[in-house]
Amino acid sequence: MSTKFLHVSNGTLAFDDSGGSGPLVVMVPGMGDVRAEYRFLAPKLAAAGYRVVTMDLRGHGESSADWPDYSIEAVGRDMLALVDHLNAGPATLVTTSYPTGAAVCAAAERPDAIRALVLIGAFVRDPEMSALQKLMLGLLLKGPWRVRAWDMYYNSLYPSQKPADLGGYRRELRANLSEPGRFEALKAMSGEPRIESERRLGQVQASALVVMGSKDPDFPSPEAEAQFIAQQLAGQILMVDGAGHYPHAEMPDVVIPAMLKFLAEVTQRNGTTTRTN
Repeated sequence: MSTKFLHVSNGTLAFDDSGGSGPLVVMVPGMGDVRAEYRFLAPKLAAAGYRVVTMDLRGHGESSADWPDYSIEAVGRDMLALVDHLNAGPATLVTTSYPTGAAVCAAAERPDAIRALVLIGAFVRDPEMSALQKLMLGLLLKGPWRVRAWDMYYNSLYPSQKPADLGGYRRELRANLSEPGRFEALKAMSGEPRIESERRLGQVQASALVVMGSKDPDFPSPEAEAQFIAQQLAGQILMVDGAGHYPHAEMPDVVIPAMLKFLAEVTQRNGTTTRTN
């Protein structure tokens, strides 16, 4: 699938598009990752009749590298710009980690454009961090070892069932993060607050599914965090037993059926159809 580009204020966003006339699903990966994060999920959704579009975050993947703003509000505007450009909404936003907060902001800002949210490993409020954790994060993101250190951390986010292709995938991520400006984008996002997304949780009208791995190391209690978010959004929860921060890549056989069921419910409520074969 060839890469397409959308020119927005201050930069260019890279995306691919499965095409078709089915309900629109826009997928945005976590920081430090690229849109191929959804390599197991996207083909299954497209085969089920959805128009699946995956977008690289600003500063990541094939999107342009240098941006003046990496806030969740800015990333949310990127999502809305892409949905408007595709002219096929309203869309379901599928996001992981950092851009989950951006998806919340986008849905609250434009309920006409966003009909549903799938929030995976969601960071929609600022985590409580000890002084030691802050020190370790600072060391992780600084120095000549930073790409290798991030890679080791990334590998730890798959605690139970590492994908068969993870070694090659990590090599590609290391190469991308070694390009000029890429790691600076990751570092900038790591310091951005989530105050706005937490504030706007109660304003979201879209249906929501919160997907969380039971062994996600980024949360003291993954289940408690999932429950908090789902309660605020009046949404559903999928806890994936044994999975880490990327349950859709670690245990796709569990996540894909649940996500297809959720999307079918959303589609039925909105009076659109997808293939059943």
